Amino acid sequence: MTARERPWSSMNQSDELMAKRREVLSLYRQILRHAQKWESESTLPEDTKTDQSYIRAEARSLFKKNKEITEINKIDTCIKEAETRIQLALHYKNPHPRPVNIPYMGMPLSLSKGKKSQDRLRKQAKPLYLHSYDEQE
Repeated sequence: MTARERPWSSMNQSDELMAKRREVLSLYRQILRHAQKWESESTLPEDTKTDQSYIRAEARSLFKKNKEITEINKIDTCIKEAETRIQLALHYKNPHPRPVNIPYMGMPLSLSKGKKSQDRLRKQAKPLYLHSYDEQE
C-alpha cells in the first residue's frame, strides 16, 4: 500500500488509533442502519423483529468485547471480520454466522486436548468472519 492509500501511515500511534476509532464507529453505525432496514427472508414481521434485535445485540456484544484492543493489526482484523459478516448477511439474507466444517481428520475440541496438529487444523479452518468467537470447551 502506498502512503496515498494509507493516509495515516505518517501519523503517530495515537493519531492512527483515532483514525481507526472513527472507522470503527462508522462501521458500527452502518451495522445499526442495516439492522433498522433489515427484512427477514420469510418477510414475517416477528422474524424480521427477531433478526433486527439479533443484529443489534450481536454488534453490541462484539464491539464491547473488542473495545480494549489497541493494536492496529488486530483492529484491522476486526474491521475485516465485521465487513465480511455484513456482506455475507446481505448476500445470504441471513444475519447469523455461517456454519464451519471441521477439517478432514480434525477432531472436536473436547477430544483433542494436547494435540497440537488438531488445534492447528481447527485454527486454519476458522473463517475470517468468526475470529471474534472463542472456541468453547
